[in-house]
Amino acid sequence: MANNQCRRFEGKVAIVTASTKGIGLAIAERLLAEGASVVIGSRNQNNVDEAIEYLIKKGLTKVAGIAGHIENTDDQQKLVGFTLQKFGKINVLVNNHGINLRFSHILKVSDQIWDKLFEVNVKAGFQMTKLVAPHIAKEGAGSIVFNSSLSAYKSQPGIAAYGITKTALVGLTRALAMGLAKDNIRVNGIAPGLIKTDMSRPYWEGGEEMEKGLIESQDIALGRLGVPEDCAGTVAYLASEDSSYITGEMIIITGGVQARL
Repeated sequence: MANNQCRRFEGKVAIVTASTKGIGLAIAERLLAEGASVVIGSRNQNNVDEAIEYLIKKGLTKVAGIAGHIENTDDQQKLVGFTLQKFGKINVLVNNHGINLRFSHILKVSDQIWDKLFEVNVKAGFQMTKLVAPHIAKEGAGSIVFNSSLSAYKSQPGIAAYGITKTALVGLTRALAMGLAKDNIRVNGIAPGLIKTDMSRPYWEGGEEMEKGLIESQDIALGRLGVPEDCAGTVAYLASEDSSYITGEMIIITGGVQARL
């Protein structure tokens, strides 16, 4: 994490979904470091406990967490209720969750996998937003951030179905931004490229030469793969008042990979 003294989230409360590892954990850590109280979530309670222990050891103590399946409506309500019980309000929601069930040609994706991808990657974020938006509106203003993907703009072999769900998030972000502007709630998103996380491990695991080949094949201008902290800073910006006149936007975090005008 960059060494910074920003305290943009003092007195603010944030929910970050799928936040015990990778990009989600980096986002939670960044918001905590800037003064927020943060609720993290994961399917596995052990992962939640380990993440909380990691954050507290770093001196980031205003954190709590609860386990649950983000696509389960009862667990969504429990997450929101838990946050209100712990911290009394909600100012920021980061819909970070997402899955990629298998690598396959687009026409070989089964109906079951197609439905599961949309259930988790798109519908769950919509449902979380419906639950959280009234609480953010009650505070007078706030921010919602979605985690999309470069695949939303640039279809990649083997993960096309995943990419389609991420394209849907671009449309959902824009629609929610228009619908929630009257409540002074801004809705934006990030579209990361190849970030070194467990989900992307099959791409980059294999040593320096494999990484070098990826950088060249992906035409990454900055000459390196991304890390979760590269996303965390952008999410913090979008969730803060520093981006108070930005809504409905998707920021691509790719190290310079060209994907749109």
